[in-house]
Amino acid sequence: MATRSEIGHEKNVVNFDVLIAFVLSKLAVFKPSKSSIQLPSLQNVSQNAKNAMKAVFDAFSVNSGAIAARKIAFASFSNLITRVINSLESTDTSSMVDDQARTIVRKLRGTRATPKKTAEEKKALEAEGKVVNEKSNAQLGFDDRVANFNKLISLLDSIPLYNPNEPELQVAGLTAHYNNLKTLNDAVVSTHQSYVDAMLLRHEILYQENSGLVDLAMDTKSYIRSLFGASSHEYKQISKLRFTVIQ
Repeated sequence: MATRSEIGHEKNVVNFDVLIAFVLSKLAVFKPSKSSIQLPSLQNVSQNAKNAMKAVFDAFSVNSGAIAARKIAFASFSNLITRVINSLESTDTSSMVDDQARTIVRKLRGTRATPKKTAEEKKALEAEGKVVNEKSNAQLGFDDRVANFNKLISLLDSIPLYNPNEPELQVAGLTAHYNNLKTLNDAVVSTHQSYVDAMLLRHEILYQENSGLVDLAMDTKSYIRSLFGASSHEYKQISKLRFTVIQ
C-alpha cells in the first residue's frame, strides 16, 4: 500500500499536469515574462518529475527484492550455526577453543554468556551501592552477523581437529556460504543507497526553492490570477489545485 507521502508526491505531479493542460488551452494570452513558468519550461519540469517518480519506484523495487533475497538466505542461518558448534564440540578440542567459538556463536545468536539480572536482583545490588550497567550483547544486525560469521570461519580454519565430513560444515563450504551472504548483504546496502539517491533527486525536482515543481506551480497560479483576475471563471478552474511540500 502506498504511503501518504508517496500519494502526496503523485498528487503534486498530477495536479501540475492539470495546470499545464489549462495553460495549453490559454496559449493565445498566456505570456509570462518569467521563463521558468513559460510552457516549455513547465513541460520539462513535468517530464523530469515523472522520470524522478519512476526512478524512486524502480529503486524501491530493486531494494525490496534484495532485502527479500537476503532474508531467504538467512532463514536457515541459525540452524547452520548450531550444527557448526555441535560439530566442533563433538571433537577433542580444548575447552578454551570451544569457549572461543561459543563466544562468537553467542554474538551470532544475540545471547549472553550469563543470564540478565532480574529487576529484584538489580534492586538488591543497587541497595548495596553497586552500579548495575548491563550492556546488550546482541549483534544481530546483518552487517554484524556477516562479520562475526567470518570470524567464526577463521577460528575454525585454525583448528586442525575441526574436520567434519559434511561438505556444508567444512571450512570451504562455510566460506562459500559466507561469500553468498556477504554478496546479498552488500546488494541490500548498495540498492538502499540508490533508493535514497533517487528520493533525494525527486525531492529536488519537486520541492527545490524557486525552481521546484511546487514553487513553479504556485508562481503559475499567481500569474493566471493576475492575468484573468481572482474572481474570474478562468482562475477558478485552477484555484483549487493543491500543491504541497512533502518532507
